[in-house]
Amino acid sequence: MDYFNLHTHTFTNDAATFELVNQYPWAFDAALPHYSIGIHPWYIDEIRLERDLEIITEKLILPECLALGECGLDKRIAITMPLQTKVFECQIRLAEQFQKPLVLHLVAAYQELIEIKNRMQITVPVILHGFSKNEQTAQQLIANGCYLSFGKYLLRNPELKSVFLSVPNDRFFLETDTIEETLEEVYALAASYKGISVPELQAITTANRRAVFGV
Repeated sequence: MDYFNLHTHTFTNDAATFELVNQYPWAFDAALPHYSIGIHPWYIDEIRLERDLEIITEKLILPECLALGECGLDKRIAITMPLQTKVFECQIRLAEQFQKPLVLHLVAAYQELIEIKNRMQITVPVILHGFSKNEQTAQQLIANGCYLSFGKYLLRNPELKSVFLSVPNDRFFLETDTIEETLEEVYALAASYKGISVPELQAITTANRRAVFGV
């Protein structure tokens, strides 16, 4: 497999791509070969919360489940931050219990993440998907042990080039999430920014995948 897609909602079954497909506990597809599963802050439902966490616990045991996510915090939605934090911390404890990386959705809550990471002494890898912020935020997250994943915003915001270039080669991933553009387009642009070939970039992301996910 030449490409690694850190976060996608669409399984393409492309033999040349290792896809980490996002799943929700209330809409689980057992046929997917590799996936992450978690409660996105947008979709927190207190009525089914206990059952959702039970399903996540059941799936984290399985070898096909490579990560817990996407989960996280989003200050721009109506769901209260105390509830979001409670659900996020429940999922962090599960990730720690089963030693699975965390794939995060994070909006305007970077300081909150760092506080939680330090307070809970998170030991598993933490990856922020869809990163789009400035170099200062990127470096602060990297200094606190996080990985950054780039996709949509790398394609659509030329100003993100300098941010991407500031990230060490062993601390980034690439993804498609829900965009219409292909993973190949993301890799082609990222390789051109790095001044390397696509195969050289593939070697970097493969090494990072193995280091973080063990596969």
